[in-house]
Amino acid sequence: MRKIQAQGVHHITLTGANRQTSIDFWEGLLGMPFIFDQPNLDDPNEGHLYFDPGDGRLITVFTNETRTADPRRTPTEPGCVHHLAFNVSRASFLQVIERLDERGIKHSGAKDRGFMDSIYFTDPMGLLIELACYKFEPPLGCSHADVMIRAHRLRVAAGDYNIQESHLADAIEALVQERQGSLSSNRQPANPY
Repeated sequence: MRKIQAQGVHHITLTGANRQTSIDFWEGLLGMPFIFDQPNLDDPNEGHLYFDPGDGRLITVFTNETRTADPRRTPTEPGCVHHLAFNVSRASFLQVIERLDERGIKHSGAKDRGFMDSIYFTDPMGLLIELACYKFEPPLGCSHADVMIRAHRLRVAAGDYNIQESHLADAIEALVQERQGSLSSNRQPANPY
């Protein structure tokens, strides 16, 4: 038996309201360029809109001109999607509250998640959306996942409840030491004073 190896999210498809509500939310609020439009090939009564969330992957939305926005929270029972999270820069994250407030969109306020900061609000169809901003940049040649797995191991070894900035900093230091050579014979911490 062998795995079927995934290599990233290809796209996520959501059921939206009408066309304009979907464009206004995904591009007009979240800044995702509207890049492709065609009918839903399985239902000729629906449109299929494609948006780029910033990494070249796709968020697609099925639309129907007879549907209106329904802001009631989507189901969260087992098997349902709880929320979608999108990465934003620190500069953008610091503007989120103001930009949601100016539209009258209710939100959670900033939440400290140890390794990232988050804010939550719902889309026009009641799906919980998270905007997340990492508190770290991975070393050159490493991914966020490389840092996260190393920080997780450090957290567990220390008996800490969740990942904190110190775990991230130590993980980054260890990854740099492993991946980047040095002419020094001793790479231990030192006090030059």
